[in-house]
Amino acid sequence: MSIVSESVQDQVFRNARTQNGFLDTPVSDAELRAVYDLAKWGPTSMNTQPARFQFLRTQAAKDRLVPCMSPGNQPKVAAAPAVVIIGYDLEFYEHLTKNFAHNPNARGVFAGNEALIQGTAFRNSTLQGAYFMIAARMLGLDCGPMSGFDAAKVDAEFWGGTRVKTNFICNIGHGDPSKVMSRLPRFTFDEAAKLL
Repeated sequence: MSIVSESVQDQVFRNARTQNGFLDTPVSDAELRAVYDLAKWGPTSMNTQPARFQFLRTQAAKDRLVPCMSPGNQPKVAAAPAVVIIGYDLEFYEHLTKNFAHNPNARGVFAGNEALIQGTAFRNSTLQGAYFMIAARMLGLDCGPMSGFDAAKVDAEFWGGTRVKTNFICNIGHGDPSKVMSRLPRFTFDEAAKLL
């Protein structure tokens, strides 16, 4: 595997920022599909793929989400060109006969073990949400991930009648540079890591 260019590294990580506002440029359905179709290749344990995505593109859809958000995030959701709710399906293991077919006992590893189901679904959907943001940046879009919301309200409004729960929410579009905060510090390697 080769190293990607410095410019790609810059676009995806060094120069990418959490967006607090977006330009009026719309995000097309084709762009959202392309982001998912790239992000879906990211690995999950036992190929569980528990993440589920709801893309809110219309004002009516975003208006349903706004009351579920914390006050500081409400105007961001209302104004974003597109918003994705990243959820996790607590019945992901029902698909393992297809997604992990080489192990005929894969479903049985999870069935009835609620702690394992919850941990696996949340952890791997978080990974998939991160893959989604990286894919969006690679395809020229900006992201504004948020955790300030009432999960029970979002679940009732968007996942009612299912075993899907909300992990986090992310605004998507072309960021407005005038609304980006100053770059905040990051831990150095020696502050955050050890070589053993």
